[in-house]
Amino acid sequence: MVRISGKGYGVAGSMTSAEQALFHRKIKTAAELREILGPAPRERKVIMCHGAFDLVHPGHIRHLIYAKSKAQLLVASLTSDVHIEKASNRPFVPENLRAMNLAALEVVDYVVIDPNAKPLANLQIIQPDYFAKGYEYGQDGIHPKTLEEKEVVEGYGGELLFTPGDIVYSSSAIIESARPNLADDKLAYLMDAEGITFDLLREAVRSIDGVKVHVVGDTIVDSFTYCTLVGGNTKTPTFSVRFDRQVDFVGGAGIVAKHMKHAGANVAFTTVLGANPLQQYVVRDLEACGVRCQAVIDETRPTTQKNLFIAGGYRMLKVDSVDNRSISERILNTFCGHLQQTEADAVVFSDFRHGIFNSSTIPQLTRAIPAGPLRVADSQVASRWGNILDFQGFDLITPNEREARFALGDQDSIVRPMALELYRRARCKYLILKLGERGVITYRTPDPNVRSFFTIDSFAGHVVDPVGAGDALLAYATLGLTVTKSPVIASILGSVAAAMACESDGNKPIDPQEVIKRLEQLERRALLDPDHRVPAKQAPGVALQCLQEAVFG
Repeated sequence: MVRISGKGYGVAGSMTSAEQALFHRKIKTAAELREILGPAPRERKVIMCHGAFDLVHPGHIRHLIYAKSKAQLLVASLTSDVHIEKASNRPFVPENLRAMNLAALEVVDYVVIDPNAKPLANLQIIQPDYFAKGYEYGQDGIHPKTLEEKEVVEGYGGELLFTPGDIVYSSSAIIESARPNLADDKLAYLMDAEGITFDLLREAVRSIDGVKVHVVGDTIVDSFTYCTLVGGNTKTPTFSVRFDRQVDFVGGAGIVAKHMKHAGANVAFTTVLGANPLQQYVVRDLEACGVRCQAVIDETRPTTQKNLFIAGGYRMLKVDSVDNRSISERILNTFCGHLQQTEADAVVFSDFRHGIFNSSTIPQLTRAIPAGPLRVADSQVASRWGNILDFQGFDLITPNEREARFALGDQDSIVRPMALELYRRARCKYLILKLGERGVITYRTPDPNVRSFFTIDSFAGHVVDPVGAGDALLAYATLGLTVTKSPVIASILGSVAAAMACESDGNKPIDPQEVIKRLEQLERRALLDPDHRVPAKQAPGVALQCLQEAVFG
């Protein structure tokens, strides 16, 4: 019997640890399967199917049932995440969860995750009696890749079979037309693979208290001017509105500093402000929340303001007061002095391209960072000129997809290879690429014991204002990485904070206690053993050891 979760495509969320262990026993390596099945000729015939199985749909089920009818044992082989390049956001379901979905099918006897781009090596190792392909692979002549498989199979005495084509469903079509929500399941399996528990995530949030952070970047005052529509001019296309009220928020790098302070960090903030009333508002606001504001006043420029006019809930117009020319040599030297003299566990460059950061100043500011602190850069360039690749050799960078594509001059590649290219060219240690409503993809230094990349779906519920999500992610990801050295924990905490920032209007600091509450909600929803507070399988992960050392000493 196949059990499907309420979400429609994952393994049942109420599965017990005993049931999970049963399914895990089906998942083997090719070498383990060869040992279990033994050499040919075998008493029980073996048939093998291979595919992505990104979403197990009726077409897959028919294919597997037909294959099982031709032999006694069915091996389902699936392509690993790193080799799936069918569309920009694939695979939608990570390989461990795809393997579990197949293992949960009674018709499937064994599952193997193929680390290679083609199943040729595994076919040679396992040597199934039959290798089953979908009818489309032989419909208009055998595909060249299928010919390669046919040669391997027939080379050891096996046979290639084509299953009937009476029903076909496209995983890509399902994913693009009605994307299933597997965020909870995918989170649980990522944590399971990394040996991370929700208790460790909560402890990481609590451990932020007292972390020393130096934020350097452009301050923006985000203003919301609320109006009531009076009417329109009959002679010109001009709207007439009545002013009701204006609400100001400290944004840009300022809200990054406020997020971090609110989370419990000890924050110093170096920025440039104009000599006007908004400058006084920014300083008062930052000092009131406990941020040590090291503002340099430039009498020749305004304090950057972005004023959004709203009427009847509709955003009508945005008026920016900006001066994007580079800071002077005097101000640059002052910034470098602040960097050298401010003690910090992490230094964050929050770049909005309003004068502080450019190709000339970034190398000088980077050299001024003392040895030791975590070095983080985020470049939210929006419609302005800027490039995240100006920040070379940082520990963490957090661009969004548009900024990454702009930096690489690449509008066509699918996301994962594009992200890998950015990771390589930035020479960073970690890359968290923000994908909006699709979540994030994180790259890290390849290691034989951990995967080089992983994805986390968005946790946002009702999205009100997504503009500040990147700032919240930057703040909590930086703090999480500082206290745990784990990019997985950093990505999870950053994603949770980003989701919370999306669910309210304006730039408001994210409360760490609210983050803990959201983690508790995720824990209740995630694919966990209902009788325990941790993932059912406690694989010893690199992240677990790092976090235990960092948090518990």
